[in-house]
Amino acid sequence: MITNTRPTALAAPAAPASPASPADETRYEEELARGLVAADEEAFAAIYRRWGSLVHTMATRLLGDSYEAEDVTQQVFLGAWHGRAGFRPERGPLGAWLVGITRRKIVDALAARTRRLTLIDSAGRDADTTGPDEAAPERVLDRVLLVDALARLPRHQREVLCLAFYEDLTQAQIAERTGMPLGTVKSHARRGLHRLRMVIEQPPAPGPDL
Repeated sequence: MITNTRPTALAAPAAPASPASPADETRYEEELARGLVAADEEAFAAIYRRWGSLVHTMATRLLGDSYEAEDVTQQVFLGAWHGRAGFRPERGPLGAWLVGITRRKIVDALAARTRRLTLIDSAGRDADTTGPDEAAPERVLDRVLLVDALARLPRHQREVLCLAFYEDLTQAQIAERTGMPLGTVKSHARRGLHRLRMVIEQPPAPGPDL
């Protein structure tokens, strides 16, 4: 039995073999659950192969975005690995536990999407309603420029920076919220800030000669 505390890289989920009988199915699932709790990487890989397609299908159906569904699938299984000590077989089977994690991660993804859209919409309304004589129009302009620059970043970098900027979360809190490893959050933040600086400092394109 392998007892490392880090799972191996997740490959594309494969369809599981058909169980010989319902009893065999139950025993196999119980064996996988014991392996997960014991931090057995081989059991974790088998769990991913067995339920990865189901999780991805649920996420795709509810999010309507295959790329976002892939991210949610990764977050579900990373969350299952890091939260394996919280699995209680007396409360239900392993598959139902994974489905519960999937639903929560999908809700988180939808909430993050809503926050981004609300932020952009709010910035647009501010730009439309702020008159030229108000006290600080520069702040509205800066906000619109920031939202536009964030919108150009890759999704993970944008998500990390939005959580840091607008919810004032630490990198550790962002890792807990998103299910990303802390090192990945730090990498997205560093690269996102670099790209954000490049976008903001980029000179405007010259207009047509009149």
